[in-house]
Amino acid sequence: MKNYTITVNGNVYDVVVEEGAGSGAAPVQTAAPKAMPKAAPKAAPAPKASAGAAGSIRIEAGAAGKVFKLEKSVGQAVKRGDAVVILEAMKMEIPVVAPQDGTVASVDVAVGDSVEAGALLATLN
Repeated sequence: MKNYTITVNGNVYDVVVEEGAGSGAAPVQTAAPKAMPKAAPKAAPAPKASAGAAGSIRIEAGAAGKVFKLEKSVGQAVKRGDAVVILEAMKMEIPVVAPQDGTVASVDVAVGDSVEAGALLATLN
């Protein structure tokens, strides 16, 4: 038997894995999630001046995925919480929303693009 501690989406699990004798998948036992120690909140990254970024407010991907749909285009007004881009990851559609009211200054991705977590998707003014 081997004991592992695994963190999934911020939840910590103790997992016990029994080694099998080649009879297929080994049985797995999991314990209830442990309390995660409080970490200091991440500071928002400072806006970076780049040739592709026209606005001062960055909208970034929260997870890796593929751009499924563009909900807003350059020049459109958005309210805080309005979906700007829809990402697809593991057959789920994940809306990426405006962090505050503004106007879309740039859209830095196209439908079908693969993006990593933290990638710049759009900017607002």
